[in-house]
Amino acid sequence: MPRFPADFLWGTATAAYQIEGSVDEDGRGRSTWDTFCAEPGRVRDGHTGEVACDHYHRYREDVAIMAELGLNAYRFSVSWPRVQPGGTGTPNAKGLDFYDRLVDELAAHGITPFLTLHHWDLPQELEDAGGWLVRDTAFRFADYAQLVHARLGDRVAHWTTLNEPFVQMAFGYALGVHAPGKALLMDALPAAHHLLLAHGLGTAALRAAGATRILLTNNHTPVRPASADPADIAAADAYDALHNRLFLDPVFEGRYPDLTAYGVSEVPGVADGDLGLISAPLDGFGVNYYNPTRIAAPEGPDAALPFTDAGITGVPRTGFDWPVVPEGLTDLLVDLNTRYDLPPVYITENGCSYPDPDPGPSDTGVPDPERIAYLDSHIRAVAAARAAGVDVRGYLVWSLLDNFEWAEGYHQRFGLVHVDFATGKRTPKASAHWYRDLVAAMR
Repeated sequence: MPRFPADFLWGTATAAYQIEGSVDEDGRGRSTWDTFCAEPGRVRDGHTGEVACDHYHRYREDVAIMAELGLNAYRFSVSWPRVQPGGTGTPNAKGLDFYDRLVDELAAHGITPFLTLHHWDLPQELEDAGGWLVRDTAFRFADYAQLVHARLGDRVAHWTTLNEPFVQMAFGYALGVHAPGKALLMDALPAAHHLLLAHGLGTAALRAAGATRILLTNNHTPVRPASADPADIAAADAYDALHNRLFLDPVFEGRYPDLTAYGVSEVPGVADGDLGLISAPLDGFGVNYYNPTRIAAPEGPDAALPFTDAGITGVPRTGFDWPVVPEGLTDLLVDLNTRYDLPPVYITENGCSYPDPDPGPSDTGVPDPERIAYLDSHIRAVAAARAAGVDVRGYLVWSLLDNFEWAEGYHQRFGLVHVDFATGKRTPKASAHWYRDLVAAMR
């Protein structure tokens, strides 16, 4: 393994709705994911995040596991409905108390908190008022960012505004496979702009409160045409504009990409001054990477979208049936850095799901050699990007714990730590021990 700097951040990542549970405890409000899970057929086998990993009660145990692994960074998200049950107004003191305790626990173990303000669990009352399809939600987010910073800003240095706005827009509003379950296709574009506006307004609020390390995190993918056919190349360019450039060009160039392939002349809802807010300089950029995308021309003139996913063959696949292409991470980072001259980069999610066995009766651990191979190859890909000039300063594995994996419920296990969802018992997998040894060797 190539060497990394001594101050490189090694950690893990989680999200509030996926691990906390306690959805009705201590004044937490209802989120879009509570509503979505309650609708029959939305989540596989009717699973919900009501209990999840019970991190709300077991956070000390989880922080102790991170400390045992020698990690020095932890990315977690704050539940907006736990802090502001209706998305507006006076904060819920007990909700803020939980994150206060969590941050103190991390500090006691020398672990740097990477706080994400919004990881998809929008307060249901805001969704009822229009959610990310309306402009007001962006302003409510800025208020929320300010009140969280007022409580935790003395101990949290790294602030990420949003997690994966592309996925929230595409899966939640365009395709309907995530909360809130709307299938609007390109009529979901206002959600993209309002999410980015929330980032811009939130960044301004955090700056005014004294924050000096502000990030945005998105899921990005290197897009490859299925062939040298000009139709496939044009389709790949159209997909890249939607998945990548729609959430990059406004942030780093102050403009939206060309979306005429979708019949869109301009992104709706953009007001004077919006792009100036959205393109305010960042102190870091979070990249979530799982796999490349291979794109071909649409099948027929009546296709709803100007591309089709051609799939990637001839490579290993995860338990989620995602292709394993570690060099895609190097390509992505180098290409993005060339295009945008990125600020310092953090790999804020990278990981894999496999059908891991349950712990044996002797609790000797959980063998997961595929995950070890996956992480090894992708960390090497990060090293290659650094050698090519990309300023990558941290790597955070998705995920610390097996958890509620959104529409897949509890069927996909991404964790370094196995969770028995009946009892909550944690058992570090072989990959956790491998990661511990890697981190120790880098210091």
